[in-house]
Amino acid sequence: MPAGFQSTLLLTVLLAIGLVFFLRAASKDRTTVVDVSSPKPPLEVLETLTQWLEKRGWSRTGGDAERQVLRFRGQVAASRPLAVLLSVLAAIGGACFGLVLQQLIPQWHGWPLLLIGLGPLAGLVYDKRAARSEDLELRLLEGGDDTLKAGSILRLRAHRDELIAIELELSESLELASDGSLLSSPI
Repeated sequence: MPAGFQSTLLLTVLLAIGLVFFLRAASKDRTTVVDVSSPKPPLEVLETLTQWLEKRGWSRTGGDAERQVLRFRGQVAASRPLAVLLSVLAAIGGACFGLVLQQLIPQWHGWPLLLIGLGPLAGLVYDKRAARSEDLELRLLEGGDDTLKAGSILRLRAHRDELIAIELELSESLELASDGSLLSSPI
């Protein structure tokens, strides 16, 4: 086997490994917990958050009045452009791997090129894993600071992207304050 084929085979295998890890990361659960505070009264904050979530398609699934918790459930759809991108990348990777196998084992003729069929399979795997129900939990915390007696402290547990949307869209109207880690994190 010539040295050029070995390095091409190695790079193609690394490409396949990268695709598998990319698929896993793209559909990974990114549930995060963040504490936010507002100088507004708890009822106003909870009402505004509830209305905003319901407009975005979340439905209230219950809560616990004793623990001061509200729970919501929403359906998260997979990103169609990402599914197409993953399908194209997997098809190109399958074609490359098929070409390498065809060069290494010529008696297989054109059969290795059928690995192009991995493209749509990768898109389907992503689509099935990324489309799922997500839960969001709002918990009203007791304020321990005298400056927040009239205000609210909430602990939000949800998908990271939803928490970022809350912080971006409601921070002005509710005067939300958090540690800012959601907007500064590169992941």
